[in-house]
Amino acid sequence: MRKGIAVAGNMVVDTIYPIEHYPKSGDLTSIEDNITKATGGAVCNVIIDLAKLDETLPLTALGVIGNDDNGRFIEENLSNYKHIDLSQIAHDGTTSFTVVMSDKTSKQRTFFHYRGANANFAEKHIDLDHLDIDLLHIGYILLLDELDKPDKEYGTKMARLLASAQRRGIKTSIDVVSGSEEFFKTIVPPSLKHTNYCIINEIEAERTTGITLRDGSGMIDENIALALTALKNMGVLEWVVIHAPEGGYGLNCQTGEIVLKQSLCLPEGYIKGANGAGDAFCSGVLYGAYFEKSLSEAIEVGIACAACSLSEPGASEGMRNYGEVMQLYEKMK
Repeated sequence: MRKGIAVAGNMVVDTIYPIEHYPKSGDLTSIEDNITKATGGAVCNVIIDLAKLDETLPLTALGVIGNDDNGRFIEENLSNYKHIDLSQIAHDGTTSFTVVMSDKTSKQRTFFHYRGANANFAEKHIDLDHLDIDLLHIGYILLLDELDKPDKEYGTKMARLLASAQRRGIKTSIDVVSGSEEFFKTIVPPSLKHTNYCIINEIEAERTTGITLRDGSGMIDENIALALTALKNMGVLEWVVIHAPEGGYGLNCQTGEIVLKQSLCLPEGYIKGANGAGDAFCSGVLYGAYFEKSLSEAIEVGIACAACSLSEPGASEGMRNYGEVMQLYEKMK
């Protein structure tokens, strides 16, 4: 019997403010009605997506939140899913939050993030000896201050944690945040040496490898395989997967198989929000990996999950069970 998946890392409360347009520095803009509050971050988004995909899947949330209103908001939301174990969430400091300015004119969002309790999340908060799981997913590298710190033996504290998990027979998966370009090549690669599944977007792949993946006309198709191979050569053991609006791209590091899958043909007006599409894609690929599907099948699940997420404004609102997710894929591919 499979033992389940733990999702570790960022736990955030997002407050989304609709504005008519984003102002220039020193100017004023009005916040409109329909202010919304939702959980966010890798842990909340991915674990809720997985919980909706399969209500029998054992899940464990690992992270640090504050003993405050936002922390209670996160726990209340996650407690709606009885197969998510919340017992190993630590409480320290102030819960991380993000103020999101949603520009109605440009459809773009601007994020003001308070790192808070997430910055304290460290190896000490994960009791690997008593964590009975098959797969550990951690996100986001570059947004977990303690784990991004250097380590003399492994390169970073994150890499040390991943190596510790693998020594115990736990497979590992990572995601990265699209943060400051200058830190990618020093902080991300050490973790890849101890990663079974690397699931990142095209921006993160480009910044980690230095290989340009997008120009003014879209994805540079001939460079996708180069980037996938470069990430494999940094040490990824099983799958490298890159997602972009155009599709999902993967490399099986053990067989050399490269998979390229286009995104679904979504009807006009279908997309209500893109806030959780990347995490939804990630959850689909993780689901495929956990149930030992092929890389091709896992990427299809990821693409379908991302499409479900796009159907609603909230990150996980549109997620459905696995059967419904794959029905959507067959209908719109």
